[in-house]
Amino acid sequence: MKPDSLFDREAEWADLIRFASPPHAALRLGIVYGRRRFGKSYLLRRLAEATGGAYHLALREERRSALDRFAASLGQQQRWVPAAPLRDWSDALTQAVTLLGTAGTTPQVLVIDEYPYLQQTSPEIDTAVQALMDEAAAGTLTDGWSAPVSIVLCGSAMSVMTRILSGTSALRGRATLDMPLAAFDFRTARGFWGIDDPAVAFAVDSVVGGAAGYKDLTADAGVPTRLDDVSEWLCSTVLNPSHALFREDDYLLREDPRVTDEAVYCSLLGAIADGRTAPKRIAEALGRTSTEIGHHMNVMTTAEFVTRQDDLLRARRPAYRVADPIVRFHHLINRRHRARLEDRMAPQVWSEAAATYRSGIVGPHFETICRRWTDRYASAETLGGETDRSASLQVNDRRSRQSFQLDVVARQAGNRSDGTTPIQLLGEAKARRLGTEDLDRLDRLADLLAQRNDATLAPNAKRLLFSLDGFSDDLVSTAATRPDVELIDLSRLYEDD
Repeated sequence: MKPDSLFDREAEWADLIRFASPPHAALRLGIVYGRRRFGKSYLLRRLAEATGGAYHLALREERRSALDRFAASLGQQQRWVPAAPLRDWSDALTQAVTLLGTAGTTPQVLVIDEYPYLQQTSPEIDTAVQALMDEAAAGTLTDGWSAPVSIVLCGSAMSVMTRILSGTSALRGRATLDMPLAAFDFRTARGFWGIDDPAVAFAVDSVVGGAAGYKDLTADAGVPTRLDDVSEWLCSTVLNPSHALFREDDYLLREDPRVTDEAVYCSLLGAIADGRTAPKRIAEALGRTSTEIGHHMNVMTTAEFVTRQDDLLRARRPAYRVADPIVRFHHLINRRHRARLEDRMAPQVWSEAAATYRSGIVGPHFETICRRWTDRYASAETLGGETDRSASLQVNDRRSRQSFQLDVVARQAGNRSDGTTPIQLLGEAKARRLGTEDLDRLDRLADLLAQRNDATLAPNAKRLLFSLDGFSDDLVSTAATRPDVELIDLSRLYEDD
């Protein structure tokens, strides 16, 4: 049974239990990874407790110290003392899995958390795990075992963890579990924080996102219950120079060992947070060319600091966005006003930064949750039929020589024989109040799309208008007469389909 203390994560828990409960005595390998504060360690400690296995948290330390601490950790949990100091990681892992495999008849789990720390001082550890898995596959290691054992390697350094099973890695083909642990989405995060008002839930989510660990870090400040409470909550936490979250963006960046030049990566994140989403514009902000920042962009995307979003119709027109709301918040607010914040001027800074927060943080975050709602929560009736994953789309008006950006667009599920893309829905997501002029604009863009050679409008294509601040009476009246129009406000995003 999933522990009561573990919020949500039903699917992840079921996958972990299934992975850790093979029908016969064997050795299995699994990988769990995700950004810092997403709840990986908490989840895996509960797994180790549920199976009576062992959980070990690696630290940044030399090989000898790491081996001794591994032995002490295992001994404390399993009442075991090695006959001699562990020689190397091959010896350590062999003794650990043999101990668990002969301890009883129920499945056992060995969790090694923050595995990349061990790789830094013991680069041979991957091949030690490889040799262990190959020996078990040959049957020589598991002879005499009375229980199956599962090894789970976990880490927060995304660019490292995502390479463990790829390419020419020693562990490629050895793992049967490859689990990325994502942050809670906006609806789940609201339940986790226990916030009733959707507007307050959105305001908190726009700053800290769905990282579970931030709730504990801000416990002393409480949980905002009204919009009027949010400013005081921010001034007590993220904007407070004495609080752990004040420099969270620096801590997150230093988690990844591939980030070797912080100045370049901070500048890159700052440029993207400031609204430069095209590779060329990002490079220009750094005074470099797109080719020169190619490696840095690859590190940022594999480390999931940055997400790449392709245009629905043109894959070669990517848009890059900062993945973590708190990193975006730091680059647009904290970093720009750090000196004044350190002088304890948080209320003044927050008041003056209202316009930046609205345009640079609220707007992009609202677009993100609108696409999330479309993909996960919207009904087929709302969308006019089954759709593929939503994206953004640039529409060009050749007559006026203008380009327009559609925030939420999705194609009809399935493929057309003529090679064109059937557009099932077109959507605008704005943090402001919307009126009939916004619907007129959407209709005009729909007409422009219908004229393209590579796309066509589905017969029952829908127009979706998302607004954080509601809709004019005229727009509500017009939408009531048009079955192809849907108005989605914040309450519907959080509570309906």
